[in-house]
Amino acid sequence: MPRRSKALSGMLIAGALLMSSLGVAGVATSAGPPAPGSAAAKSFAAGHSGHAMAASTAFSVEDPDGDGYIPANPPVTGVTPSAGNPPHRYFHEFQANCSFTHTRPDDPIVYPQQPGKSHDHTFMGNTTTDANSTTASLDAGGTTCKAPGDRSGYWVPTLYNGDQPVLPVGPQTIYYKAGVTDYTSVRSFPKGLRFVVGNPLQSAQEFRNSPGFVEGWECGDSYFNVDFPANCPNRPDVQLNIRFQAPSCWDGKYLDTPDHRSYMAYPVVKPGTNDNICPADHPVALPMIEFKMAFPVNGDMSRVRLSSGAAWSFHYDFFNAWDAPTLAAMVGHCIVGGLQCDARGYDETHPEAGAALNGDYRLPGTAP
Repeated sequence: MPRRSKALSGMLIAGALLMSSLGVAGVATSAGPPAPGSAAAKSFAAGHSGHAMAASTAFSVEDPDGDGYIPANPPVTGVTPSAGNPPHRYFHEFQANCSFTHTRPDDPIVYPQQPGKSHDHTFMGNTTTDANSTTASLDAGGTTCKAPGDRSGYWVPTLYNGDQPVLPVGPQTIYYKAGVTDYTSVRSFPKGLRFVVGNPLQSAQEFRNSPGFVEGWECGDSYFNVDFPANCPNRPDVQLNIRFQAPSCWDGKYLDTPDHRSYMAYPVVKPGTNDNICPADHPVALPMIEFKMAFPVNGDMSRVRLSSGAAWSFHYDFFNAWDAPTLAAMVGHCIVGGLQCDARGYDETHPEAGAALNGDYRLPGTAP
């Protein structure tokens, strides 16, 4: 199929998702998205980027024709959603433990090559992430993740208490899970895949109804909050927490599109069963990322806010820069293997399975 046809299909999907996420009243009525690669297409992509900021005026250097689409090379084709039902394992996951690195009003996915154009973000993982980040620059960067092979960029809107940023302390837990029942069908992220999870323009109800909503905002004994709790117990052991899951089904075609999300989808329930499968138009099962963030703030929460707006504007970004063999080892050992692994790929309840990585969190035989 010609590139133009595929791009137009992506634009149509993006438009449908935008209408769904913002509501019909949130966008102007039009005859449909413009032709990919045209000036109108760039304007459309910029104006519907999902961030309540000024329109994007540039595209990633990995998108030389400037249409907002970065095709996978090679694409994954010939895949149908797996309806397999392997032996039940309660867990099929591993952790990426990554610490805070820096804050910056940058977003290399939504506003590439435009430093200072985004609302402020709190970055974890790769130490070099900024507006000019590319797959190659992240690959060459350092990382605060326990596994040196994870040079991915992870970021969230910065949390403030009044005018003071509230920065995560210590390694944050980023789960990589199976989002589908056939956990043996999950494969690694392609290098360079990037996407935005959630939408800072969403309403409180849209945030609550999102497929990625797990427990909302919580602290102490207060759970499932769409807004920040009014008060949290003023104790050293209490922090503000949130868990939110990402879509885990990929179309196999694009590493990015103008809306930064339509090439990814959440699993769906197979009719007549309780099984989760990928939808037919997004058939490739990838790890399901789940951010479990902890912010050291408690007591009176009346002045707590996000740089993107209200509590329900929470969202996050992921830019994959894992060392491919390391990620493949973790996915194969922990997710496909049905284990509950730490950042070494070790499941303490199944010590006989060993670990995917050595004591330095590297592949065995890999030099520091």
